[in-house]
Amino acid sequence: MSARITDSLSYAHLWGTEEVRGLLEERARLQGWLDVLAALARAQAAEGLVTERAADLIATHARVERLDLERIAEGTRATGHSTLGLIQELRRVLPLEAAEVVYLGATVQDVTDTWTSLLMRSVGGIVWRDLRVFEAALLALAEAQRETLIAGRTHGQPGAAATFGWKVASWADEVHRHLERLREGAPRWLVVQLGGGIGTLVAYGERGLGVRRRFAELLDLGDPGISWLSARDRGAEFTGVLTLVAGTLARVGNEVYELQRPEIGELAEPLAEATVGSITMHHKRNPEISEHLDTLARLTRANAAVMWESMVASHERDGRAWKAEWVALPEVCLLTTTALSLAVRLVEGLVVDPDRMRQNLSAHLSGTQYPDDPGSAVQMTDFVLARARARRAQELPTWQ
Repeated sequence: MSARITDSLSYAHLWGTEEVRGLLEERARLQGWLDVLAALARAQAAEGLVTERAADLIATHARVERLDLERIAEGTRATGHSTLGLIQELRRVLPLEAAEVVYLGATVQDVTDTWTSLLMRSVGGIVWRDLRVFEAALLALAEAQRETLIAGRTHGQPGAAATFGWKVASWADEVHRHLERLREGAPRWLVVQLGGGIGTLVAYGERGLGVRRRFAELLDLGDPGISWLSARDRGAEFTGVLTLVAGTLARVGNEVYELQRPEIGELAEPLAEATVGSITMHHKRNPEISEHLDTLARLTRANAAVMWESMVASHERDGRAWKAEWVALPEVCLLTTTALSLAVRLVEGLVVDPDRMRQNLSAHLSGTQYPDDPGSAVQMTDFVLARARARRAQELPTWQ
């Protein structure tokens, strides 16, 4: 039984998607580490450090279903080493000629950091995919509401006339900047880690750089050029981008949260048939989705801060910084992708009340020096829509 509400049977769906949980659950993580070890053995074989047969045997046996997970856990607890339980169990099932060379010259961070890059590639692809869906939903809404008058608000007060389509177009424009950040960052983030004890590849001698290059090719990752055991900026930057994404989603959610208030009544969340707003106050229609987007963004920022703290590491390797990432990075991935799935649902089912928007505009701005002329707002909306259509027509539908 889980002690964390985020993993509970009743509430887990609020804090993570099944798709990303599938990448992070223990068997998937262990298989990811095993895949890294298999690729490392093949790279070493290509450089003559181990035999081709040994590399083939490692690749064949490096399957989580062949291993005893209880023995792995027991070995980890007994040795106090992060991956020795896994290595011992893999050696137990390997023929001797392969058991003697598995994990040759590598360290735990070579395995886990390389897997982290693979994880960032998978999660980044999910975020890219769902951001594009979200952007498309926003663009469609902006176009549909391009001339719908609404009171633009500053400091929480009605200020001047705008259009709801213009407001939504600003959300879509912000979303596209996150897509640009993902694409620009991918070559920096998605690289292997291979350096050995202190990062100098000393165990491989003159063949070290060749092993790392082949290792990267086999995993379809980049070669970092130099080991990054204590340089934790990659994960910090990746989670920073995801935190920005979550922040945008919370901004959209907060807008719906505020404009759904009955005294404003301009927007309303989609409402599932079985949804209960309040057990004691049956008249309420609580903004559950938009409210939760803010909650998810707060937790994302908190966990991203741990990733940024990891940048302050000592010497050539520092377990204090690096192991904190094992908790923080998965949380940021789970929280952000959950927020994206909710945000898509929110926008695609959003209920817009143009009449109420016009009534509120008239009630608060009638007689002011600001006319109800949406001309410039419509022009800006059309500009964003046209630019977005052109960019989306040229973009790859998948990340990288």
